[in-house]
Amino acid sequence: MSAAVEISVAEGIQTLRLTRPEKRNALTQEMYRALSDALEEGETDPAVKVRVLLGSGGHFTGGNDIADFLATARGKDGPPQEVLRFIEVLPRMKKPVIAGVDGQAIGIGTTLLFHCDLVYATPRATFATPFLDLGLVPEAASSLLMPAVMGYNRTFEMLVLGETFSAARACDAGFVNLLVEPDALEIHVLSIAARLAKKPQQALLTAKALLRGDRNAVLTRTREEASEFARCLTSPEASTAFEAFFARTRKGSS
Repeated sequence: MSAAVEISVAEGIQTLRLTRPEKRNALTQEMYRALSDALEEGETDPAVKVRVLLGSGGHFTGGNDIADFLATARGKDGPPQEVLRFIEVLPRMKKPVIAGVDGQAIGIGTTLLFHCDLVYATPRATFATPFLDLGLVPEAASSLLMPAVMGYNRTFEMLVLGETFSAARACDAGFVNLLVEPDALEIHVLSIAARLAKKPQQALLTAKALLRGDRNAVLTRTREEASEFARCLTSPEASTAFEAFFARTRKGSS
């Protein structure tokens, strides 16, 4: 277990909580590994009926830790293997997954939601996928899943133009089910998870499988995006964008 990912199982619910609020719960390779391990173990554990993803400290996640990306762009590390593993675990999940989003959901924090079965958010939640601004391309099959849910134009607005969506717009776009006040979010998410955990399990798994349909197309798109993402990640364009990001961060903290 990562020190920044808390994992627990109780009454059929596996809860995965990101606990790095001082860094807006930005995901490191270690955190990706912990999440993938937990999700894979939950698939085979009969004690787990449903999974819940939560942030902490008023943040869902600020996305991938930029320092990891910069190290790759500078050629210090190889491709981010734990990221690649995580985005291939997501479409393979057979058991239901519920997300509770408070605060920022950046990058993978937004794209992973399209692999969840239910998403609840607070009114102060925001959603953004600034891949192109960093010289990168969409990931986690978002170029396939997002248009299917919210239409081409709104997807282009978010993935390419880089617009941030408010919680209200996310609801209107169809990838958030309901807005819940911050102090009630976790209670609400766990109550929904408890309802699902009590349902006949084989019927539940079959219903999800029928609704999700063939996962092969999603896995294929995930790998296509990953190939382009890796190519872009080592490009001069991405390196320049990351350096500019860090310069803005240093200036803002000084």
